[in-house]
Amino acid sequence: MKREVKMYYVSMTDKFLSGWGLAEGKINKLIFVCEDHIQARIVSENAKNRGDMKYICIHYKRPYYNPKRYYVQLKTVVEYPNFYKEGYWI
Repeated sequence: MKREVKMYYVSMTDKFLSGWGLAEGKINKLIFVCEDHIQARIVSENAKNRGDMKYICIHYKRPYYNPKRYYVQLKTVVEYPNFYKEGYWI
Protein backbone atom coordinates (compact mmCIF):
# COMPACT_ATOMS: atom_id res chain seq x y z
CA MET A 1 0.00 0.00 0.00
CA LYS A 2 1.42 3.37 -1.02
CA ARG A 3 1.65 6.14 1.53
CA GLU A 4 0.24 9.43 0.26
CA VAL A 5 2.73 12.27 0.58
CA LYS A 6 1.06 15.34 2.07
CA MET A 7 2.92 18.56 1.34
CA TYR A 8 2.42 21.81 3.21
CA TYR A 9 2.95 25.32 1.91
CA VAL A 10 3.76 28.54 3.74
CA SER A 11 2.87 31.71 1.87
CA MET A 12 3.93 35.24 2.75
CA THR A 13 4.19 38.70 1.26
CA ASP A 14 7.68 40.15 1.00
CA LYS A 15 7.14 43.85 1.77
CA PHE A 16 10.70 44.81 0.81
CA LEU A 17 10.75 43.28 -2.68
CA SER A 18 7.14 44.10 -3.65
CA GLY A 19 6.65 46.76 -6.30
CA TRP A 20 10.06 46.80 -7.98
CA GLY A 21 12.56 44.59 -9.83
CA LEU A 22 10.95 41.39 -11.08
CA ALA A 23 7.87 42.29 -9.00
CA GLU A 24 7.50 45.77 -10.49
CA GLY A 25 3.88 46.85 -10.13
CA LYS A 26 3.01 43.63 -8.28
CA ILE A 27 2.96 42.12 -4.81
CA ASN A 28 5.87 39.74 -4.23
CA LYS A 29 4.59 36.44 -2.78
CA LEU A 30 6.88 33.69 -1.53
CA ILE A 31 5.57 30.15 -1.20
CA PHE A 32 7.77 27.73 0.75
CA VAL A 33 7.26 24.01 0.13
CA CYS A 34 7.37 21.94 3.34
CA GLU A 35 7.47 18.18 3.88
CA ASP A 36 5.30 18.17 7.02
CA HIS A 37 3.43 20.40 9.45
CA ILE A 38 6.47 20.69 11.75
CA GLN A 39 8.62 22.09 8.95
CA ALA A 40 5.76 24.41 7.94
CA ARG A 41 5.52 25.72 11.51
CA ILE A 42 9.28 26.40 11.59
CA VAL A 43 9.14 28.32 8.30
CA SER A 44 6.10 30.26 9.51
CA GLU A 45 7.73 31.22 12.84
CA ASN A 46 10.95 32.30 11.12
CA ALA A 47 8.97 34.46 8.70
CA LYS A 48 7.08 36.07 11.61
CA ASN A 49 10.41 37.02 13.20
CA ARG A 50 11.47 38.96 10.10
CA GLY A 51 10.30 42.53 9.64
CA ASP A 52 9.96 42.27 5.87
CA MET A 53 7.39 39.44 5.76
CA LYS A 54 3.65 39.80 6.36
CA TYR A 55 0.42 37.86 5.73
CA ILE A 56 2.08 34.56 6.68
CA CYS A 57 -0.17 31.54 6.27
CA ILE A 58 0.18 27.74 6.30
CA HIS A 59 -1.74 25.95 3.53
CA TYR A 60 -2.57 22.27 2.96
CA LYS A 61 -2.83 22.82 -0.80
CA ARG A 62 -0.57 24.92 -3.00
CA PRO A 63 -2.10 28.41 -2.98
CA TYR A 64 -2.95 30.22 -6.19
CA TYR A 65 -2.33 33.93 -6.75
CA ASN A 66 -3.40 35.83 -9.86
CA PRO A 67 -0.22 36.51 -11.90
CA LYS A 68 -1.60 39.87 -13.02
CA ARG A 69 -1.40 41.11 -9.43
CA TYR A 70 1.25 38.90 -7.80
CA TYR A 71 4.83 37.92 -8.58
CA VAL A 72 4.97 34.41 -7.07
CA GLN A 73 8.16 32.57 -6.17
CA LEU A 74 8.15 28.92 -5.09
CA LYS A 75 11.01 28.20 -2.66
CA THR A 76 12.47 25.03 -1.15
CA VAL A 77 14.92 24.09 1.57
CA VAL A 78 17.65 23.85 -1.10
CA GLU A 79 17.24 27.50 -2.14
CA TYR A 80 16.50 29.09 1.25
CA PRO A 81 17.83 26.71 3.95
CA ASN A 82 17.80 29.28 6.76
CA PHE A 83 14.01 29.57 6.68
CA TYR A 84 13.86 25.86 7.59
CA LYS A 85 16.19 26.14 10.64
CA GLU A 86 14.24 26.43 13.87
CA GLY A 87 14.75 29.78 15.60
CA TYR A 88 17.03 31.18 12.90
CA TRP A 89 15.60 34.72 13.11
CA ILE A 90 14.96 35.39 16.78
